[in-house]
Amino acid sequence: MPHTIAVAGKGGVGKTTLTGMLIQYLADRKGGPILAVDADANSNLNEVLGVEVDMTLGDIREEIARAELAVKSPIPTGMSKQDYAEFKFDSALVEDDDYDLLVMGHTQGKGCYCFVNGLLSAQVTKRSQHYKYVVVDNEAGMEHISRGVLPGIDTIILVSDCSRRGIQAVGRIARLIPECGLKPKKVGLIVNRAPGGVLNEGVQEEIRKQELTLLGVIPQDEGVYEYDSAGTPTTSLPADNPVRLALYKIMDSLEL
Repeated sequence: MPHTIAVAGKGGVGKTTLTGMLIQYLADRKGGPILAVDADANSNLNEVLGVEVDMTLGDIREEIARAELAVKSPIPTGMSKQDYAEFKFDSALVEDDDYDLLVMGHTQGKGCYCFVNGLLSAQVTKRSQHYKYVVVDNEAGMEHISRGVLPGIDTIILVSDCSRRGIQAVGRIARLIPECGLKPKKVGLIVNRAPGGVLNEGVQEEIRKQELTLLGVIPQDEGVYEYDSAGTPTTSLPADNPVRLALYKIMDSLEL
């Protein structure tokens, strides 16, 4: 079974940027194969990684659900929904030299998607067994994992900015973990965009109050901002970039 790492945090804290760098770290230091999963409704992990996505699991979900209601089904005669889901799943998997990427997407239509979700969950579970690592960029609530669409988690990395409100937000996410029935081996916090890479006493006090384990601090860096503004994949930042150096040091300490 793969080691599954989930990254979670509220929007706007740089979670997806760090997830992309984490995937690059695993490719550089640990080797593959790696399955990257974008489970955030605001899907943009592919932009951080610098790859194009043509189809999401949400698209497949919609197509199969519509097929059940259509007079003329797009599913070829003689092909089961299970086989069709597997066929379409191959189209949704973006393959790169260092990793494969799967974007969950979201469902636009109304009604019950339980059957289709079951089909796709079976595909994810089946395929994930062929990877050494699965890295999931999550929504704050980790809905896809709590519903069983994605595999269980070994490590959860919570990402916050260096504000007290940001720390309080990830504290709420941390308390949600056992409520979702998740039992990760390790849960820790990374504080992102800290001026000079240093936390003031107020933020440190809030981390202690929320009973969070601090894994490390990522400094604020203009290089990340410039790459993001130019649409350049942040995974291509130079090896001596301070954000990259700080994240790699944190990941080394986790001994994944």
